[in-house]
Amino acid sequence: MEDRKIRIKAFLGGFFNSQNLGDDQDIFALGFVNSLLAMQLVSFLEKEFEIAIEDQDLDFENFKTVNNMAVLVERKRSAMLASA
Repeated sequence: MEDRKIRIKAFLGGFFNSQNLGDDQDIFALGFVNSLLAMQLVSFLEKEFEIAIEDQDLDFENFKTVNNMAVLVERKRSAMLASA
């Protein structure tokens, strides 16, 4: 899971200085994310981790923190493996 967090932080670092971003910091509350970046974040997660984020996954909580995104990726990857 640490590798996923590192990759997510690296992506976010392209938009703002995430070097000091804690895994549980709310990136929306910090003012880092607008609607365009939110869409880019969904696209990044899908491509980077080879998952499909569906409508029911588009819950604000899933994208609020690096930890939440890593958990979402883990859940989606596990579901894919279980159905294969």
